[in-house]
Amino acid sequence: MDKFEQMMQDIKKMSPKEMKMAEEKFEGMCNCPGCPTHNKCAKNAKELLFCIKGKSFMCISEDKGCICPGCPVTAECGYKNKFFCMKGAEKAQRYEHALWGTKMA
Repeated sequence: MDKFEQMMQDIKKMSPKEMKMAEEKFEGMCNCPGCPTHNKCAKNAKELLFCIKGKSFMCISEDKGCICPGCPVTAECGYKNKFFCMKGAEKAQRYEHALWGTKMA
């Protein structure tokens, strides 16, 4: 079990209050606003934590570079993927890779 898988197991044991506190902690660590792909629409919609919440709902459609690998959230959570704003959360990307047998990028 890798770091991310262990974190998912730990989350299952959290109360709603503990989950909210963890989300707030990760929001404080998130570097999405500094990413070249994070645009004005995403900023105005307060879209953050794509690695946890999933891809941008309507704002981000153009890849202008990715800084996910250098994000403190990525390091703390043991993520292996990137481009969360366009490809979805770590959990979703891992599921897709497992389903289709693709390699993680």
